[in-house]
Amino acid sequence: MKIFDATLSTLEQSLDVRLVEHNVLAGNVANVDTPGYKPKELDFSAAMAAARTSAGGDTMSATEPNHMGANGGTISDQSRVTEIAASMISDGRGTTNPSFDGNGVDLDRTMAGMAENSLQYGASARAASKKLAILRYATDGGS
Repeated sequence: MKIFDATLSTLEQSLDVRLVEHNVLAGNVANVDTPGYKPKELDFSAAMAAARTSAGGDTMSATEPNHMGANGGTISDQSRVTEIAASMISDGRGTTNPSFDGNGVDLDRTMAGMAENSLQYGASARAASKKLAILRYATDGGS
């Protein structure tokens, strides 16, 4: 019987990718007054697919914080997912109406994206919490 299925790791990857997406959107908001700035975006579905592919491969994973990777560095699944997601950040495609100074950030659209991302992050966090509560209940013998 398998206690830890893929649900918890998928939720963990989702939280990591959502964090990267939040940072991208926050960067766009921070540069709303920067002349010539082109907003960045992250395709969440593509980033999750890449993260899941990476996690399913024959890669090393650390069970202790001091474990060394193949290159002598540290192994961190979180940083690997974050690096994969960060590598998939691209220039925004939805910049159809840049302002007179060439800035392509649509503040309303970006803020709506941040709100949606925040809701999705919260939903993933609550789902992970429920999953851990179920595991805790099972390990405590149902009491």
